[in-house]
Amino acid sequence: MIRLELPWPPSVNHYYRRVGNATLISKEGRRYRKRVASDVLLARSPRIEGRLSVRIVASPPDQRRRDLDNLQKALLDALQHAGVYRDDSQIDRITVERGSVMPGGRVNVEIVEI
Repeated sequence: MIRLELPWPPSVNHYYRRVGNATLISKEGRRYRKRVASDVLLARSPRIEGRLSVRIVASPPDQRRRDLDNLQKALLDALQHAGVYRDDSQIDRITVERGSVMPGGRVNVEIVEI
């Protein structure tokens, strides 16, 4: 099992940018991926190769209305980019819960091979 406490991700609306016909990861998205990679390295998380179950507890930075499904793409992409797993197609189960408000926001993630 891998347990990580990560920063609040950008929403999918801010993670990607359209440039002509191409869709690219935004500057904010690239910055988030680097931060997650650094946190994963510090936690010395091993790479998981099998089928996965992911539990996410998302503690938003404030009381504003937020759709929990908007944070999953950036978070899961950043974890893949950091080498926690080979590809997010390994994930068979995702559970997302809203936690209490925390200044700056936080995301607690548990990843288990199933």
